[in-house]
Amino acid sequence: MMLQSKIIDQIGAELDKVTSNDFVQAAIVLVTTLALAKIINWICAAVLKRLAKKTATDVDDRLIHEFERPITATLYLVGLFLTVKIVLTSVHLPPNLAPWLMTISVYYWSVFAFRAVNILLVVATKHPKKFNAFQSATYPLFDNIGKLVITGGVIFAIIQVWNVDATGWLASAGILGVAVGFASKDTLSNLFAGVFILADRPYRVGDYVQLDTGERGEVSFIGLRSTRIITRDDIEVTVPNAVIGGGKIVNETGGPTRKMRVRVPVSVAYGSDIQFVEKLLLGAVNDTKMSHVCATPPARVRFRGFGSSSLDFELLCWITSPEYRGLVKHELFTDIYRVFGENNIEIPFSKQDLYIKDWPNSPQGRQ
Repeated sequence: MMLQSKIIDQIGAELDKVTSNDFVQAAIVLVTTLALAKIINWICAAVLKRLAKKTATDVDDRLIHEFERPITATLYLVGLFLTVKIVLTSVHLPPNLAPWLMTISVYYWSVFAFRAVNILLVVATKHPKKFNAFQSATYPLFDNIGKLVITGGVIFAIIQVWNVDATGWLASAGILGVAVGFASKDTLSNLFAGVFILADRPYRVGDYVQLDTGERGEVSFIGLRSTRIITRDDIEVTVPNAVIGGGKIVNETGGPTRKMRVRVPVSVAYGSDIQFVEKLLLGAVNDTKMSHVCATPPARVRFRGFGSSSLDFELLCWITSPEYRGLVKHELFTDIYRVFGENNIEIPFSKQDLYIKDWPNSPQGRQ
């Protein structure tokens, strides 16, 4: 308020240098106010809007349109106050006139701030690839945060305008904030984890993921509080975002494609022809009637080592999507067992031979 009084007194001193007539001074103030308003409108219409039309988006056009109203209203309110003060110098003005006019100005600027935030959030939500954190699911969060910030700024401005001592209110608000924070720490942790998940995108809706707790399935929904996964049993599992944010996640479709490599361990007996076994395994993949096995990259066989009673191989092939892993492995195991039986390839299994070193004498023999 002291700064405002100094500015008004300085303007009055400058006007006194021009003329001492109150009505002439008031006319100068009114003409100057109208001229400044017209100049600002011309700048917005002739300069800024023309520049904004050259851009690919209409965001700047809308922001410029919204900006004209508060700046013009503020100029008119300042001009009105100076005119009344000059003309009615002999009359004692109401002490609340300046705060009321400034409160009206704060109202216009707050409306502009609310609309500007809404415009920016809507545009950012429509371009999730450029703004990862801004999704349709996170729009209400950022919209509410923006409104809270603007509301706090408006309250602070009004407190300053009316010169209110808000020390007690701030202390009470601080204590209340700490209490609310302790009461809702789990909710807030899930909320912030959800924002980070949407921004960092370790997985998306439709991805196949496996959690460190064992759950595996397709992501059906990513919210601010939790993530939902549909398992292969068609059961929906809801996992809090705080749990996911602090754990390990395997995204089986997070690579360049949705393809996934399937590993099928196979063991054959010692003495089997290695090249022939490899040929049979590759033939089992090529002969399968399943359309989920990819032709490229081609299937391959790897000889992994010598087991205690077997030669250990591994058949590797690619499938179109992770959800077909169980079905493809079933078909492969069935075909491998069939071709091995047709070609007399022994699949070793656990067995024990009993050797009797010495047969004890019968009771009759001891006699």
